Amino acid sequence: MALTETAAHIRSLWNEIAAAARGIAMPATSPELSDRHVQRLREQLQACLDGRGGEVSARARAAEAGRLYLALNPTGRGRFLRTLAEFDVDQRYIDRLIEDVRSADSAEQRARAEVKLRRALEPPRMRLLRQFNGLPAGIKFLVDLRADLIDLKGDDPALNALEQDLKDLLTSLFDVGFLELRRITWDSPAGLLELLASYEAVHEVRGWADIKNRLDADRRCFAFFHPLMPSEPLIFIEVALVNELSAAIAPLLDQKAPLGEASSATHAIFYSISNCQRGLVGISFGNALIKRVVDVLSAELRDVKVFSTLSPIPGFRAWLERAEELAPEATPRAIRDALTKRSWYRDPKTSDALREPLMRLCAHYLLEAKRPGTHRALDPVAHFHLSNGAHVERINWLGDVSPRAMRESAGMMVNYLYRLDQIDGNHEAYVGRGQIAASSQVKRLLKR
Repeated sequence: MALTETAAHIRSLWNEIAAAARGIAMPATSPELSDRHVQRLREQLQACLDGRGGEVSARARAAEAGRLYLALNPTGRGRFLRTLAEFDVDQRYIDRLIEDVRSADSAEQRARAEVKLRRALEPPRMRLLRQFNGLPAGIKFLVDLRADLIDLKGDDPALNALEQDLKDLLTSLFDVGFLELRRITWDSPAGLLELLASYEAVHEVRGWADIKNRLDADRRCFAFFHPLMPSEPLIFIEVALVNELSAAIAPLLDQKAPLGEASSATHAIFYSISNCQRGLVGISFGNALIKRVVDVLSAELRDVKVFSTLSPIPGFRAWLERAEELAPEATPRAIRDALTKRSWYRDPKTSDALREPLMRLCAHYLLEAKRPGTHRALDPVAHFHLSNGAHVERINWLGDVSPRAMRESAGMMVNYLYRLDQIDGNHEAYVGRGQIAASSQVKRLLKR
């Protein structure tokens, strides 16, 4: 986590808290965190656990440790996190408690031993993490702390265990029942709109005019917020209100396109879903967000009956590079060679020659390519929507010819359709048996 404006704000919030108790301030240290200061940090964290000086002192120590962390460079943060990870369970004590459970002479004795064992199985560092969470803006600090852990942990067992503990804590803190759904409009605070642009992960935002276009009367944007992070979106979704199933992204992003009439729209096209907090990766909000947005749009716009995505296929080109003989009439090598030519799609002869084999290969990729050892779809976007109960409705040739899309998906996009009466069945079939629901149009591509 770089020392961003948010991090600087957290440090300023914790200054007064850290100064509220005497004798807890750590002396200035280098950004790398010297050995001497690692030992002092270890003592400070132990003092937090021991509750020395009472609740005020423990709170001040946590604030001081957090302020120190925010002042460190990546090397220092790695040393800080490894020190924090040291506060793990006492394995020998756990072994004794397991034996106590096994040797209990009565149900009452066994119950008491099990309670002790459950408590001992929680690492002391979890109490330290909760102390950080109890500070002002502490929840944002923990989210960014996990983002750092994800980048730093590598194969380090201690850091991986700490990251899992932090993920478990954040999963409980970010239960979807706590989240607030808000519509983002052009009248929203400028700072929030800037965050929207910086967090957009699917289709790059190109200036204020682009933002305004995405928030116009025939568009909708919704985001989840946590009450303790009211200015920071967790995930947002962009929606186009139109009258047909969209096949290409350019018309939806065209700032010169005529303004549509939302009240008469029949289709809601989800064309971008972006997670905003790296520290919350693996904690899913997308399913709940889509369902909530469908409910809101259904109530607001009674003519909207079709809910579909217009999605990228980010893993297709990478899969094609590894694919072996899948196309009888055009080998993958010939296809790969053609795709390396710049602007191949602008040459009608090349485009026409590639269309059928690529469409068929793409259908194979979406419906049959699985993550090794699982029945999960190989493509991450496909897995997300299929897990949510959507089905593969249509593959769109050259739906996105931006440089990124050409590199990742040969320009193709896909519509995942959410039929409200089929969502639960599709979800169960996919999650339970790996069965992917698809339209007859897409299935026919496999038979060509």
